[in-house]
Amino acid sequence: MKILQLGKFYPVRGGVEKVMYDLMLGLSARSVDCDMLCALSKGGSQVLDINGHARLIGCHAWLKAYATMLSPAMISALHCRCEEYDIIHVHHPDPMACLALLLSRYKGKVVLHWHADIEKQKVLLKFYMPLQRWLLKRADVIVGTTPVYTAESPFLTRMQSKVKFLPIGIEPVPACPEQTGELLRRYPGKKIIFSLGRLVEYKGYRYLIEAARYLEDDYVVLIGGSGPLERELRVEIEAWGVGEKVKLLGRISDEELPAYYRACTLFCLSSIQKTEAFGIVQIEAMSCGKPVVATRIPHSGVAWVNEHGVSGLNVVPKDATELADAIRTIAGDELAYRKFSAGAEKRYREMFTKDKMINDVLDIYKKLWMKQELSQGNQ
Repeated sequence: MKILQLGKFYPVRGGVEKVMYDLMLGLSARSVDCDMLCALSKGGSQVLDINGHARLIGCHAWLKAYATMLSPAMISALHCRCEEYDIIHVHHPDPMACLALLLSRYKGKVVLHWHADIEKQKVLLKFYMPLQRWLLKRADVIVGTTPVYTAESPFLTRMQSKVKFLPIGIEPVPACPEQTGELLRRYPGKKIIFSLGRLVEYKGYRYLIEAARYLEDDYVVLIGGSGPLERELRVEIEAWGVGEKVKLLGRISDEELPAYYRACTLFCLSSIQKTEAFGIVQIEAMSCGKPVVATRIPHSGVAWVNEHGVSGLNVVPKDATELADAIRTIAGDELAYRKFSAGAEKRYREMFTKDKMINDVLDIYKKLWMKQELSQGNQ
């Protein structure tokens, strides 16, 4: 059985690329041949040997527009190689990957990974809709990351008979006692509320900044990430007079990041729009036994990932007072904190490990592959 992960770009920056890359690594570690074909963020086309069972086939891209890499090289690369694979696992949303699959005339099995609906790019969606409809019809199996999102996506309403549930899984955030201790010494006696993401509108950081007004002086809110709203958010911090309580950290390196998860008291995901479909940062925090405060975004899977009353609390989006109340409810009571901390770690172990994700996707592949083998044997 030979698999191809198709879509997005490399190096890994966002959640979709991370899932693709982790699937490639996890499957190849089990001696399953699994390649990844994607656009490169920069440079010419190249093939990287990852290990004896995996290659990363990177394609030159002209430019990035509407959150999509324009890479005609993906079309030719897939056309030349598609017959090598028993199953192509295409990751949506990625119009370039969808177009490459259409033009490849691939005849084998297709798994469509529906990470999210296209929400913001309304102009792109208008032109992409015919291609998206073809992809939904072409897919043998459609997998979603949460049962809520796939059940409530308007694009999947008529496709429920072939929808399956595949939660994202990750390796636990590694322990780093020295760096964690250093970070705790930087904020002595403080309850650290950590958040991580691009500084963009749908992350709802303005409400987390406002929430700091209602927190006592022994709290500090650390927001990691960069983005176009940085200047505007700094103005908000000054306007609310919370400069001592809220720190914008900028981009945190991969080497530094584990210490923030390990040092924080709890993690807060203040997102306000369905663009936040899952929130991998939540399960990264849970893997450290950190409770989560998140939001009940309509039609999103965020509040399903963070089970209310178990791994943390979910509140109404765009409500700074509710965010602050939830933070205090967890962090301000030792018994409550222990309960949520244990619940967060347990939910991670039961639902969101990388091993579970690999087991689940292998089960999907094997069933498809067996159907294909039986079909070919009957011909």
